Amino acid sequence: MTFLECFKAALALVVIGALSHVPAFGETRLGAQGAEGSPNRRQEWLVPTQDQITPSRAVLFRPPGKGPFRIAVIAHASTQNRLQRAQMPQPEYPALAAALVARGFAVLVPQRPGHGKTGGPYLEDQDGCDTAEYTLSARSTGEAITTALSFMRTQSFVRKDASVIVGHSAGGWGALELTDRSPKDISAIIVFSAGRGGRKDDRANTICAPDKLIAAAKEFGEDAKVPVTWIAVENDSYFSPEFSKRMADAFTEAGDDKVDFQVLPAFGNEGHWLAESGEQSALDAILANAAGLNVQAPAAGNAVKKKQ
Repeated sequence: MTFLECFKAALALVVIGALSHVPAFGETRLGAQGAEGSPNRRQEWLVPTQDQITPSRAVLFRPPGKGPFRIAVIAHASTQNRLQRAQMPQPEYPALAAALVARGFAVLVPQRPGHGKTGGPYLEDQDGCDTAEYTLSARSTGEAITTALSFMRTQSFVRKDASVIVGHSAGGWGALELTDRSPKDISAIIVFSAGRGGRKDDRANTICAPDKLIAAAKEFGEDAKVPVTWIAVENDSYFSPEFSKRMADAFTEAGDDKVDFQVLPAFGNEGHWLAESGEQSALDAILANAAGLNVQAPAAGNAVKKKQ
């Protein structure tokens, strides 16, 4: 064997050996990243994503005690603007999380890949305005939610059943894609201002490819099993109550009523941010009436179904 052949063989062994010792997410340790603090035992976590390389930076809140607690995952809003995504702060939804903790939930708020300090690839790109791929973007968001949820269910303080997904804007859009799951696993989905492509060219009440958004909502509703509470706000300039109602109606078109659709009064200067900035008392009132939230573990196929 020549020197070059020996060198190549040795190099190959080094590469194979190195790769065999690289765990998922490199050398990053998933789970808690520090001590608990205030409020509500706030703790920073790293949880896996479908990217296999990029862990999600997350914040966990939970009630006193050892549990096990039901788990709620809050899915944040997004944007197609790369610079704005890179500058996105860690989402926490403090009032919404506090309202859920008060109801006995452990609450995880993960920052998905392509956003803020989580970094990594943006996996939920909807493509161009006129050619928007709303179904694919929702599936990617939904996969990020369920990957985090599955990981949290391995924790000793988390129950394996009756989880709740709360989604805001693009996070709500991804949550709607999960409504075909078993109600034993996900007992309720609550979405605030759900959708994508709002404020086209930063113009109020202008939406990219609105017909595609409605068609995708109809597709998500065809096999829905989990009860949905769909929240719209009067002064939402991304998705008006009228357009949100069209999406909710499309969602229910394929079968029985599956959505409790609610329109709330105007919030501040922009209703789209109610979930992120609203007061705990107002958000708790929404949770008190959310379909499926207060059941312990509904049987598969017996989702609560009601509609305003």
